Amino acid sequence: MTSRVTGRVIAVTGVASGIGATTAALLRSRGDRVLGVDLRDAEVCADLSTADGRASAVSGLASALGDAPLDGLITCAGLSRAGAPQVSVNYFGTVDLVLGLRPLLAAAPAPRVALVSSISSTQPHDPALVEACLTGTEAAALALAEKAVADGRPHEIYASTKAALNRWLRRIAVTDDFAGAGIAVNAIAPGVVLTPMTAELVSNPQWKAVMDAAVPMPLNGYAPPEAIANALLWLVAPENSHMAGQVVFVDGGAEALTSTGG
Repeated sequence: MTSRVTGRVIAVTGVASGIGATTAALLRSRGDRVLGVDLRDAEVCADLSTADGRASAVSGLASALGDAPLDGLITCAGLSRAGAPQVSVNYFGTVDLVLGLRPLLAAAPAPRVALVSSISSTQPHDPALVEACLTGTEAAALALAEKAVADGRPHEIYASTKAALNRWLRRIAVTDDFAGAGIAVNAIAPGVVLTPMTAELVSNPQWKAVMDAAVPMPLNGYAPPEAIANALLWLVAPENSHMAGQVVFVDGGAEALTSTGG
């Protein structure tokens, strides 16, 4: 059940398309104010692939808020095309925004943060790249991502960024800065979602077969973006008062089916 409290202010990254656009539309339809962040077509235009761009996003959101607190943050921005830029956008573009906006969230009566992870976080990844992300060394992480490309392992980069994000989330969610300040931080991990980002893969029989093998979704198949957006809305609702550091798989059963304990 989503919150009946309306008029809250929620920042959403990656708002120009896909899950971000759908989430923003649902928030607005229930009376919330959305501050979108994206390269274009957003209230705050910023490039999350650079440190300067992330700082610009934080300052832009602070300016747009004025004296109002930030009730929630939903991070949908991400790159699916394999390559080193995935490190900067998918991991550091999320982490730096959460940390930069923490003071604004802490001022809200019921602050909530919802990250977008992925079923890919459970798939083979590069442990060294994950550690480089977690230690905050973006240059080292980018170098390792470039090495993965050179070694013919570009597919490991996306999985590594999401695995790192999950671990970071669980570390910080229970700290004094977040749980201690009343800020609930959790994540949704989708399976295959029908967005423009996946349209080309889904329409290609060869790639579709690969996806079906890697991410089997026995419950209702591929997800529409609304399925993920509604889960994100619940995570940022005031009623979600005691969930912290959790990664919730909205994947049609893929994680349960493919995990060693399944």
